[in-house]
Amino acid sequence: MISFNKYYKKFNILSAFLIVVSLFFLIFKGLNFGIDFKGGTLIELRSMDTKISVSSLRDRFNQMDLGDVSVKKFGNDTDFLIKFENKDNKKNIIEEVKNNLDSSFGNNFEFRRVENVGPKVSAELLKSGIIAISVALILMLIYIWIRFEWQFSLGAILALFHDVIVTLGLFSILSLEINLSIIAAVLTIVGYSMNDTVVIFDRVRENLKKYSDIKIFELTNISINETLSRTLITSITTLLALFSIFFFGGEILKGFSLAMIFGVIFGTYSSIYIANTVLVRLNVSQKTILKEDKN
Repeated sequence: MISFNKYYKKFNILSAFLIVVSLFFLIFKGLNFGIDFKGGTLIELRSMDTKISVSSLRDRFNQMDLGDVSVKKFGNDTDFLIKFENKDNKKNIIEEVKNNLDSSFGNNFEFRRVENVGPKVSAELLKSGIIAISVALILMLIYIWIRFEWQFSLGAILALFHDVIVTLGLFSILSLEINLSIIAAVLTIVGYSMNDTVVIFDRVRENLKKYSDIKIFELTNISINETLSRTLITSITTLLALFSIFFFGGEILKGFSLAMIFGVIFGTYSSIYIANTVLVRLNVSQKTILKEDKN
């Protein structure tokens, strides 16, 4: 049997450090919002000239003074995905971009897709995203409060906050783009982390009723080991799929899959070293369970 709780104090210090660092970057550096949240234009280009590179395209767009510009390869070597801020809100910006590219590279580009997001729409999307994450956390808290005792609820919600904050903190540190797909990933992380926590909590609750003479420190360790095979199978198979998406799913899905990879790893970790640690620190016992059941 693996002695997980033997190291919980060290991992609690690590978690506290990760949260402090994440909050520091989130407050002072912020997140790199994509055009979904700050407005702008997205263009998908296909080049007829294989010699045109990302750097040459980026230099040309920077010369147009459009604000923040992102140029990436999309699919194969002749397809490019360009995102720019359009800080002056020019109405005929696509025509201007086309003329500039034609003058620099010749008539070598096919405009395959163009999307525009205005500042008002982007602000509403950001607000909706924040509301969605907040409502998900609140509903999870209510569910655990009804399903278990308040000590379990506190442990579960702290684990969820840990996963969300550290994942967003990593995106801030690495300056990775935050778009609607990342919000979807965060909401999925909330559900995944909660599911893993509930499985362990169910076993803890069963063992509390079964073993009245075992203290919570050892009992949570027994429960984690009893559910370990299920946790590993679920996490590893999920990660295999996510790594496949990350490496072979193309540029569009990289942010989503990376957020999910972070979330699955932190979700598995927090179920063991955040949620269960709260039960140990609050010294949950069989009396607590029986008292709540009577109520």
